[in-house]
Amino acid sequence: MNAIEQLADRLLTEACSLRASDIHIVPRKRDAVVQFRLDGVLIVKEVIMKETCERLIAHFKFLADMDIGERRRPQNGAMEIEVESTIINLRLSTLPTVYEESLVIRLLFQDSFLPLSHLSLFPSTIKKLVSLLQYPYGLMIFTGPTGSGKTTTLYTLLNICKNKYNQNVITLEDPIEKRTENVLQVQVNEKAGITYATGLKAILRHDPDVIMVGEIRDAETARIAVRAALTGHLVLTTLHAKNAVGAIYRLLEFDVSLQEIEQTLLAVTAQRLVELQCPFCGEQCSPICRKQRKIRRTCIYELLYGEALAKAIQEARGEKVAYRYQTLQDAIKKGIALGFLSPRLLQGRMVK
Repeated sequence: MNAIEQLADRLLTEACSLRASDIHIVPRKRDAVVQFRLDGVLIVKEVIMKETCERLIAHFKFLADMDIGERRRPQNGAMEIEVESTIINLRLSTLPTVYEESLVIRLLFQDSFLPLSHLSLFPSTIKKLVSLLQYPYGLMIFTGPTGSGKTTTLYTLLNICKNKYNQNVITLEDPIEKRTENVLQVQVNEKAGITYATGLKAILRHDPDVIMVGEIRDAETARIAVRAALTGHLVLTTLHAKNAVGAIYRLLEFDVSLQEIEQTLLAVTAQRLVELQCPFCGEQCSPICRKQRKIRRTCIYELLYGEALAKAIQEARGEKVAYRYQTLQDAIKKGIALGFLSPRLLQGRMVK
């Protein structure tokens, strides 16, 4: 094993040991920097020589079946590794910069199916989400930025559908981030003709009880998801929206009528990952301490359902209504009051 292979293995092993979400290899004018994203924060791991950077990126591209000779265009790749009996899927992305190529590796831990007790800062929210899974049909939408824990939340709930309620669960994703034998998983493959829309049509003929659609990206997928919910299926999906109420207006943008929204929508959540205050270090937790802590981050949820959801739909229709539900800001304030979260969460942008 040469020096580059040893460096690559060491970086992957250390990143997995720290449970980092991403590895960044960033070229600079005279050198390059390797960074780990820990709990949403980029931390400099080490500085390497420019030549070492080029060889390291070429090594990872080779392992992921990417074109080593192509440095002018962005490329995507994937691979799988095993570290200490744990399977980790890697998603690689290169980007040409003014100082040669940059590489980001996303680490997807396949053992990260959390128990319900670890999923949320406030257990009452999760209890309500689990109770909504008992509906025979309807649409549940999960919103939040990339890296906010939506996939982890969805798969925890899907495992409950399969193991507790013994339902036939089928997912349609692009890409499949967490592989599991408990549910049927379908990979979107546009080259093979499997888009979100065509894949969802095929899934409806496969006798599902619960369908998870990775993301509603266009009007056709939105209409088919709503139709699936109308015809007796429980559909869980994600959607990009600023908050829970915003998901209603996003569906309207996709030409879903208010009547269909009213008949199918069970609940909408908006979620964020927040870092728990370290009992030893306070706000500035050291990397060594992070490694020792079993639970470093958890989710807070904005949950819109029931009467509040009905009034939010009325408001979208143009009616003047008054309603209240727990927002993300309310959840943060409660977490700060109980001593779990740092007050700085209210001062700047929300931690991912």
